[in-house]
Amino acid sequence: MRPYPVRWGILGPGAIANAFADGLKAVPGAELLACASRDPDRAKAFADRHGIPRRHAGYDALAADPDVDAVYVATPHPFHAAHAMMCLDAGKAVLGEKPFALNAREAEAMAACARKRGVFLMEAMWTRFLPHITEARRLLAEGRIGCPMLWRADFAFRAGPDPEGRLLNPRLGGGGLLDVGVYTVSLASFFLGPIAHIAAQAKLGPTGVDMAASLCTRHEGGALGSLACGVGVSMPQTAALFGENGRIEFPEPWWRPSALVVHANGSSEEIRPPLAGNGYNCQAEEVHRCLREGLRESPVMPLDESIAVLRALDDARRQIGLAYPGE
Repeated sequence: MRPYPVRWGILGPGAIANAFADGLKAVPGAELLACASRDPDRAKAFADRHGIPRRHAGYDALAADPDVDAVYVATPHPFHAAHAMMCLDAGKAVLGEKPFALNAREAEAMAACARKRGVFLMEAMWTRFLPHITEARRLLAEGRIGCPMLWRADFAFRAGPDPEGRLLNPRLGGGGLLDVGVYTVSLASFFLGPIAHIAAQAKLGPTGVDMAASLCTRHEGGALGSLACGVGVSMPQTAALFGENGRIEFPEPWWRPSALVVHANGSSEEIRPPLAGNGYNCQAEEVHRCLREGLRESPVMPLDESIAVLRALDDARRQIGLAYPGE
């Protein structure tokens, strides 16, 4: 059992790393000890912003820091697997930003590494741990809206025009499927169970990545997911769960910690689960719980499910004709 505090390091000082660092402030027993960037100036600026005492000019230096217990990997998609396994090999618990890896093959290698080393590993699918999402799953499990039939969700926005930027560059795993579509597919799996089949259509942009995509998932229990995502089109970012006896609606944007509205048995009820922090703290709290209980993976976001979601996204990319360099 790992003692408290849990001393965190952040690998990659991007925008989502800033959100995670802010979220850690609301996590009991969390100490943000170190950060790392290939650019020493970026590491210093990030450390100064968040009051981090150690800043490493290189990712390997963070992995080798003997006082770091857990590492949040927040580099671009194609580097998740290598950076996570570097930290796992150094004995660090790892919370790896979504998508877990570029594809299922890489995710399988990550899981095998963690299991061989006996070290904790979890995908940072932050939406799965938000109070209104966990409450919806609880209501679904207790039969509040009857047998689940459909999960409908969209997550799309217009990216900037830079073809070399992360969102549009195929060398960086660009496109909507891996950046935001993964949220909708992962929650389809969370709410409806294992994905048996996925069908995909997409509009590809000048750089070859998906600018808009439409997905339909069929799950082992027979329920369906109707999903849309993109980085070239704005959508209202709404979501709802439909059962045979009612529905659960998530106000836009559905991924922001807020309320859910349950329509069942001829009445409607708004539920506002309490939240401390910015929402990114919830996944860190799950890491702490697992470490405290001696778990090597989370039962809420198990490694095999992260792999299965990427396998579905691999299939979707094959259908739309999107392969990344080196695959």
